[in-house]
Amino acid sequence: MADGTGLWLDDQDNVPAPRGRSFILDTNVLLHDANSLHAFEENNVILTIDVLEELDRFKREKDERGRNARRAIRTIDELRNGLPLSHGVAMPGGGTLYVIVKGFLDSLPAGMDRSVTDNRILAVGCALKQAGCDAVFVTKDINARVKADALGIVAEDFLKTRVNFDELFTGWSEHVVPDDQVNAFYEGKTVAVAADLQPNECVLMRAASNPKQTARGIYRADSGYIEPLKFGDSHPWGLSARNLQQQFALELLLREDIQLVTMLGQAGTGKTLLALAVGLQLVAEEKRYRRIMVSRPIMPLGRDIGYLPGSKEEKLSSWMEPVSDNLQYLVDPKLEHTGDKVQYLYDTGVVEVEAVTYIRGRSLPKLFIVIDEAQNLTPHEVKTVVSRAGEDAKVILTGDAYQIDNPYLDASSNGLTYVVERFKDQPIHGHVTLAKSERSELASLAASLL
Repeated sequence: MADGTGLWLDDQDNVPAPRGRSFILDTNVLLHDANSLHAFEENNVILTIDVLEELDRFKREKDERGRNARRAIRTIDELRNGLPLSHGVAMPGGGTLYVIVKGFLDSLPAGMDRSVTDNRILAVGCALKQAGCDAVFVTKDINARVKADALGIVAEDFLKTRVNFDELFTGWSEHVVPDDQVNAFYEGKTVAVAADLQPNECVLMRAASNPKQTARGIYRADSGYIEPLKFGDSHPWGLSARNLQQQFALELLLREDIQLVTMLGQAGTGKTLLALAVGLQLVAEEKRYRRIMVSRPIMPLGRDIGYLPGSKEEKLSSWMEPVSDNLQYLVDPKLEHTGDKVQYLYDTGVVEVEAVTYIRGRSLPKLFIVIDEAQNLTPHEVKTVVSRAGEDAKVILTGDAYQIDNPYLDASSNGLTYVVERFKDQPIHGHVTLAKSERSELASLAASLL
């Protein structure tokens, strides 16, 4: 403190506390999105020395967190431009970046552990609050937000890439239409409905006088009409759709002009199985793509797979076991030759498995790319993956927004739902939310009751 004039950021140089609204960032915000420093417009952004220490520790990692840590450090260094960060440096958006070196640990209640990084960051928030600053603590950590609230500090999640999951585009809709429209549809004609539809939105139409009389189609933005499904009754690699949403999914997966398909659904709804069945059909039978590339994030291990023993294929084998299980069902439904036929797909290059970590930097033309468990990716990671798609490639993102292993993501902030929201009005994208589990009666009950 300094003679009632407020908090000083540096007692030696007597730098006053920042005026205006200030956002104190937790390290996980920068690890989640390296561009988050620029997301606060003309307001102040405050980093503590503890955040810089954590960034320094994470920068050695080879995964997305390590890359974000390195990018954030480079950004801070560029903004510094030879000026003292403790005094504040201007940012392109009009705000000011400060780095607070002093700990202000005396501002914490006696019972809080001063060695915990989150508590040390919160100590700065307490000091700024006591000095009368309009300060907000921004963190992806729920418990840190709870502690901030208990200390009387305003706390928020980083919401730049957050969507309203309850209002998320489902990819299909149901409409009551005049009987003659349903009849015309069965004659192969296109129809229009009085509704605001998204490109490639699948539609179930019910006849006004007989709701049991239905027709299924897809809205085409280029013509403005609903067309009959071309592939809804197809059987790629011998697989048949078991419900309405699976029919819609097959339509999106088999249409050549739809380059990006997203599928959301709980366990057992058939997301991965449908994607792999179509991939085998288009790669092995129709030769439309060179091969299937299947990838999953390595989130639950908490570390890059490089530390595991063996070759890359050996490192990935256990992690990709769910994919192999689906392939086994497709190539040998009776499970009479377990593993033999699946291994043949790998050995001949029809199917390639890859960790999401190693897709960065690659160009992937003419591939059928399936990213499973995409709900564990951040919006930035999904951007990295999708932007790798080369000419004539197709990307499939599948996942369950209610089964997220990343501690800093939820149903509204993960990369998969972010893609659904941002791409819903793009003609090259199609989406469907699968609601019914078809794995088994037990699996269906478990998904709905537990």
